Amino acid sequence: MLTSEQVRAARAMLRWEQKHLAEASEVSLPSIKRLETLPGPLAAQARTVSAIQRALEAAGVQFIPENGGGAGVRLAKPAGAE
Repeated sequence: MLTSEQVRAARAMLRWEQKHLAEASEVSLPSIKRLETLPGPLAAQARTVSAIQRALEAAGVQFIPENGGGAGVRLAKPAGAE
């Protein structure tokens, strides 16, 4: 379950503006803005959430699921890094 907090954190790590995420995910800028203002799980259709998640993952973001310590995000290690 992707949250607005995770999306904002992922964009911050990538140094992406909302416009960049909108272009990469093919989700309208007004939709990105609306979704990011509502706390908690993204209130959107599954295909919209998937498009946002795919765009951020393609840019190197890994989503950390809720595991008792809270959900989060991190950047993937570059290939060959230890």
